Amino acid sequence: MIDVPLSRFEELVAEALDTVPPDLAKVMDNVVVVVVDDPPEPGLLGLYTGIPLTERGEWYSGVLPDRIEIYRNPTLEICETEEDVVEEVQITVVHEIAHHFGIDDERLHQLGW
Repeated sequence: MIDVPLSRFEELVAEALDTVPPDLAKVMDNVVVVVVDDPPEPGLLGLYTGIPLTERGEWYSGVLPDRIEIYRNPTLEICETEEDVVEEVQITVVHEIAHHFGIDDERLHQLGW
C-alpha cells in the first residue's frame, strides 16, 4: 500500500479527466466527479450514480447532477507505487465515465476495461 495525500490524489483524478478526448468531454452533461476516501461497500474503486445519457429524454430537466465517485483508500490499498495509482485512477475514471455514457460493465469487460 502506498500513501498518497488527498490533494495529490485529487490532482491525479483531475489529470485523468484531462485525458478524456475533447469530443467526449463536451458531450458529458450534468455530472460531477468527486474523490471520496471510502466506498459504501467493499471492493469498489469508483461508482457512477445517475441517469446515463442514453436514458435521458424530454422529461430530463431540473435534476441533480450525476455523480462519479473515485475511492481513494481502496485504490491506495492495491497500489505499491504512485505510477500504479496513476494507472488505476485512469482506468477507474474511464470506467465510470463510460457508465455516464450508458456503457454497462459487461460491455466494458468486452472492451478490455
